[in-house]
Amino acid sequence: MTTSPVPVNLADKLSQFSDLWSQKKIADLNDYEVKLAKLHGEFVWHTHDDTDELFLVVSGRLTIRLRDGDVELGPGELFVVPRGVEHCPVAEEETAILLLEPAGTLNTGDGGGPRSKAPEAL
Repeated sequence: MTTSPVPVNLADKLSQFSDLWSQKKIADLNDYEVKLAKLHGEFVWHTHDDTDELFLVVSGRLTIRLRDGDVELGPGELFVVPRGVEHCPVAEEETAILLLEPAGTLNTGDGGGPRSKAPEAL
């Protein structure tokens, strides 16, 4: 039995959780995971040595701090942090983002610490 394809509604998925800095996997794309997260405050400085990381702002505003300058993003804007570039996401207001990165990528990269956790399926 085959099932008919169902689109993923980002607003619906975002309404299903409220925890901050916790990635929720909403789809798989080849060897990649498509994830949503809600952010507020400052994360940890970290690097992903083996992969680029795509941030797409769904709502709110996101600053991605880089050692050589900040990148400011609003709704509908995306930025790719190149592999090996140290960065620190900061959201002054609650912000919803979509992330695209290889399956198994640790959210804190080499930063470790108590905020390190695998994405949860949503």
